[in-house]
Amino acid sequence: MTAQTVEIPVDAVRLDGELRIPDAATGLVVFAHGSGSSRHSPRNTAVASVLRDHGVGTLLFDLLTAEEDETYETRFDIDLLTERLLGVTDWLRGRPETASMNLGYFGSSTGAAAALRAAAERGDDVGAVVSRGGRVDLASDHLPRITAATLFIVGGADTDVLALNRDAYERLTCAKGLEVVDEAGHLFEGPGELERVADLAADWFATRLA
Repeated sequence: MTAQTVEIPVDAVRLDGELRIPDAATGLVVFAHGSGSSRHSPRNTAVASVLRDHGVGTLLFDLLTAEEDETYETRFDIDLLTERLLGVTDWLRGRPETASMNLGYFGSSTGAAAALRAAAERGDDVGAVVSRGGRVDLASDHLPRITAATLFIVGGADTDVLALNRDAYERLTCAKGLEVVDEAGHLFEGPGELERVADLAADWFATRLA
């Protein structure tokens, strides 16, 4: 396992991140967190750990600088978040150890919208996407262009977001899946709920980024 704390130059800022790659990993998943969160998101950190146990590398990074994150509007600027994710993807493609790895995106809440938009932009360069409780409606116009295998994971009790995900799912033309975690809310805080998310994501990525 290689583990590095990294600073990623994107546009005129530098974004802090944690890059961890298990030995013999062929796939790498880039995490896009939701608004008000960061690379230290306990939920994404837990999911990332399970992915690494399945031999998949992970990059958790801050989509915004600390100053930018203080502005409410910036947190919901999906265009900006998408550009940051695309910039980080370019950075990974420019590094010898990650240039040839199969890439995936894991997005949560608003971060899922950025992940889906970026996947549409990158085309075949991204092999798989997983959305956890995603605001997938914020990427609606981009969904038909996605070629990456895409999995939506939603809580059964997160009724508004579940309805949005069902509508978005019908717009996808790629290989796709929709998994509903019974009785789970938006944050998957109940016993075993986040573990279920992690297992579903790990299976999806391990299979499609191998």
